[in-house]
Amino acid sequence: MVWDLKGVIAVIKGIVTFIPGITKFIQKTSGATIGSTSARYCYSVWLRHLIIANKNGFIEHPKIVAELGPGDSLGIGFAALISGADKYYGLDVIEFANNESNEEMFDDLVELFVKKTPIPDANEFPRLKPLLDSYEFPNYIFDDNYLEIILSKDRIDKIRSSIIPASNNEMDYIPIKYIVPWDDEKVILKNSVDMIISQAVLEHVNDIEDSYVAMHKWLKPNGFMSHEIDFKCHRIFSNWDCHWTCSDFIWKLIVGKRKYLLNRYSYSVHVNSLQKAGFKIICDIKNKSESTIKRKNLAKNFIKMPDDDMTTSEALILATPTD
Repeated sequence: MVWDLKGVIAVIKGIVTFIPGITKFIQKTSGATIGSTSARYCYSVWLRHLIIANKNGFIEHPKIVAELGPGDSLGIGFAALISGADKYYGLDVIEFANNESNEEMFDDLVELFVKKTPIPDANEFPRLKPLLDSYEFPNYIFDDNYLEIILSKDRIDKIRSSIIPASNNEMDYIPIKYIVPWDDEKVILKNSVDMIISQAVLEHVNDIEDSYVAMHKWLKPNGFMSHEIDFKCHRIFSNWDCHWTCSDFIWKLIVGKRKYLLNRYSYSVHVNSLQKAGFKIICDIKNKSESTIKRKNLAKNFIKMPDDDMTTSEALILATPTD
């Protein structure tokens, strides 16, 4: 293992989680989930995925959308519904989303679409991926006629009413299904979803093979999944790739009782897992970073890691079922 002060602190933090009750306290006070309560962030994430899918031949607006790990808010789901989706599934392992901010988030997102707001770029969200060639509003996806339909007052009011907790139990129209925890592939009907999206989530999923199998069952034959995956150590160490130098024993100490801290799977592991589940990759956009470690420093489980994985710090993977 390549030790540094942050690594030592990480081990201490992991050990502390074995104290009864401390893990729940950390979850409540840290605010450290992948989602965001910023409407502009959710707008940017949604449009980036949609634009890349469109450029790779998926030009139909997805009607049924599922998101893995929405985190602090359902903002990406709201953006999907505003964009023309009829149904959104938000699947998480722990309930993070804050219902109190739903109405404000939704209204802010509607305004962004009404104004055809340019997509927030690196000046506002410097770490947000995937990157785009242009951050102009995608008029080729949302022409004026389509915008008039999806932003009609009746449609927007109907969606807005459905997200108010006090009233949606009495409504026939409930376009959002927030499932926590999701631990069974049957939570979504087979061959019913047009698009599955995740943003910096799959690096936290331990049973990745089963997850890809579940996604394959959910997607329609012509559907697609779009995942931005962050392979970095998430600031556990000073250098982005030092988590791959930890032995299983040390890593278990760092993780402690935080079940979904980080799975350490590299790029090729995801590729092999999704292909095994029955997917083919349509597009992958890799973010490359210089490796800070030598192969001899890799832990036993990673010593045979491909050279390409050692410099792939993040990637957008767009894939579709092969059968």
